[in-house]
Amino acid sequence: MQQRETINTDQAPSAIGTYSQAVRVDKTVYISGQIPLDPNTMEVVGESFAESTHQTFKNLHAVCTAAGGNLENITKLNIYVTDLSEFPILNEVMSEYFTEPYPARAVVGVAALPKDVPLEIEAVMVLG
Repeated sequence: MQQRETINTDQAPSAIGTYSQAVRVDKTVYISGQIPLDPNTMEVVGESFAESTHQTFKNLHAVCTAAGGNLENITKLNIYVTDLSEFPILNEVMSEYFTEPYPARAVVGVAALPKDVPLEIEAVMVLG
């Protein structure tokens, strides 16, 4: 029987809707979309796309840690951006958090995101 566990941490923003920060089923962790919110104030962080991206990866890392893993355990990222011209900056910032072999990834341009943030990142992590 599969074991299902909800993951929550105060080191990442609390859910702003009807969802969990992450759900672990056996060794797979499904991480809900993270946006550039300060987990303490729940205010949007970043005057630039790069700053927003850094905060989003920090939040993603916090959820990974709470689930017993780290960014290296991520196998798949889905990244939603409101401006695809920021793609080079996204790649540059992501290279500060990941090394080869990189996770599988999709980057999708969208019209808008919650709280008018420029990006949202969701992930799938597999624990060893």
